[in-house]
Amino acid sequence: MNLNILTPKKALNKAFLKLKPTRTDIDKFKTQLIRLLDRINEAESEEFHKNLVSDFLKKIYYDPNHFINTKERNDLVIHNGKDAKSSVGVIIEAKKPTNKAEMLKQDNINVKAFQELVLYYLRERVNGKNLEIRYLIATNIYEWFILDANFFEKTFAQDKKTEIEFTYFDIREYETLLRNKNPE
Repeated sequence: MNLNILTPKKALNKAFLKLKPTRTDIDKFKTQLIRLLDRINEAESEEFHKNLVSDFLKKIYYDPNHFINTKERNDLVIHNGKDAKSSVGVIIEAKKPTNKAEMLKQDNINVKAFQELVLYYLRERVNGKNLEIRYLIATNIYEWFILDANFFEKTFAQDKKTEIEFTYFDIREYETLLRNKNPE
């Protein structure tokens, strides 16, 4: 299995490049991202950090149009609608920042977080007959691995050698830019 790592810029759907966010939207995102980073407490539990991720996602975009919460054993899911009755669109596996053994790495995704995503995907897709899953995410807040659900559909529906394409970024690489007071 080959790993194909995409930067956020390369992974961004071209339709989004046509959108021009307002300065207010950019400042809101920046403020919430700084707040998320400042609230990390590496001595705290996975549950603590999962709640930080949930709050961040709600504040930057998803609330009130998308319900975010746990579902069964899934750490977090983002529903396609306003309540838990709507289908799941995103499955998130959140790890605490210090849990390096279970978190995906750029050169090794065959770890517990990935295996849990596979399990949760199969439960939602096969048992739940959900055709509306779009993305699966593993994060420790600093690192984000965003995987297209189409990969899971193709890979686990058919047994063949495949290339895994995902978006990876380490938010610490952008921290200086993020905390820069210059609005440019």
